[in-house]
Amino acid sequence: MKSGVRIMSIVKITITAIRQPFIARFFLCMAVLFFSVNVYAAAAKVNGVRMWASPDSTRLVIDLNRGVEHRLSSLSNPERVVIDISGASLSGPLPELNYKSGSISDIRTAQKKNNTLRMVLDLKHKVHPKSFLLKPNKKYGYRLVIDLEKEMGNKKSNVPRIVKSVNSSRKRDLIVAIDAGHGGDDPGAAGPRGTKEKHVVLQIARKLRDMINRKPGMKAVMIRDGDYYISLRGRTRKARKLNADIFISIHADAFRNPKARGASVFILSSRGATSEAAKWLAKKENEADLVGGVSLDDKDDMLAKMLLDLSQTATIEASSSVASRVLSRLKTVGKTHKRKVERAGFVVLKSPDIPSLLVETGFISNPKEERLLRSSSYQKKLASAILTGVDSYFKQYPVPGTVYARDTPLNPQDMIKLTTNTLKKKRTHKVVRGDTLSAISKRYQVSVSSIKRVNKLKSNTLYVGKVLSIPRS
Repeated sequence: MKSGVRIMSIVKITITAIRQPFIARFFLCMAVLFFSVNVYAAAAKVNGVRMWASPDSTRLVIDLNRGVEHRLSSLSNPERVVIDISGASLSGPLPELNYKSGSISDIRTAQKKNNTLRMVLDLKHKVHPKSFLLKPNKKYGYRLVIDLEKEMGNKKSNVPRIVKSVNSSRKRDLIVAIDAGHGGDDPGAAGPRGTKEKHVVLQIARKLRDMINRKPGMKAVMIRDGDYYISLRGRTRKARKLNADIFISIHADAFRNPKARGASVFILSSRGATSEAAKWLAKKENEADLVGGVSLDDKDDMLAKMLLDLSQTATIEASSSVASRVLSRLKTVGKTHKRKVERAGFVVLKSPDIPSLLVETGFISNPKEERLLRSSSYQKKLASAILTGVDSYFKQYPVPGTVYARDTPLNPQDMIKLTTNTLKKKRTHKVVRGDTLSAISKRYQVSVSSIKRVNKLKSNTLYVGKVLSIPRS
């Protein structure tokens, strides 16, 4: 009780004192000084800088103790990128970075008078810079990410362009795009012993590459062949530039329950295919033609939708067939998480014209499977299983113009027959949560009434899991 009376007395004395002009000014100055000190103490600190370089881009990650505002600008003669970080300073000297690869030749810093930290990136060539701030996650705090995409100018790409043609008498190799998941500042999942997914899957991918390149009629191309970051869309774009016949993304799963185990194989879900079709038709992505060199940019909307639908349907069917064979082979290596191929809307699976599958090689969060995934011999078994499944599919369904195809090229009559059979082939759609008859009719370009008639539906109500027969338009 006495302490409460004492506090009230101090408050009354303080208020009385502040009413005096001189004392009020003194208190005001002290308050401003106190506020300034606290603001300075709360200034952002740059705790570190990390860098990853890929053949096409360089990523710089600036680790911070709190969120900041920043400004990015480019300068020429010589080429530089300037980053001004407001209210920030270095917590210590920058770490020594390896500038042998990538676009950056050196990094310089200076503390400006307005409490702004300036970082200057000296460059080896022209780049397209982009930046964004990431909020903290379980592993890292705030991060300012600087992406420097190499400017190609008029120089020709080093990537060999393979022309896909059934008219050529010269057979080409089947192109297999191998995508090692994650990379750079995205380590992926981690095991109990600290094993990082990005390292394990790259080791498996390289073993698969070597096996493929030893096999006549096949050629492997790596989407990521080092510890660097590539965006999800960038991975599929690279596969298209490489003219891949199939895209295989390799990952390692993780779950909060350490007992979860087993490999899995995923292909694109119907919902993922629908969303991707909408993007293609909206953007008219004419830089990358569909299979057979068919572009969408000069087609009317109805024809473009039909062509894309045919392409997506064939691609998903091919993906499903390859994935089933790969999963079957993985069962001979070890336990699988699910008995059947799973479907999901993974971005890397969304190429409408390249059969794509994602292989979860096991649960890195499981101590036993973490040990296996670190084993070179087990990695070889996984790679061999993937290759055997892919090889089995293309032996049965060879790509025209490749070594896998039959010696006699398809004549026009055969091409017409194949196209007719594709059009006559029964189409089905498995209902997922959120599906409506109107949405399904728009996707397949058929009327709601025809879908109801073929499936003998008396109402518009749909049940999740029901398989609908889709009539040809």
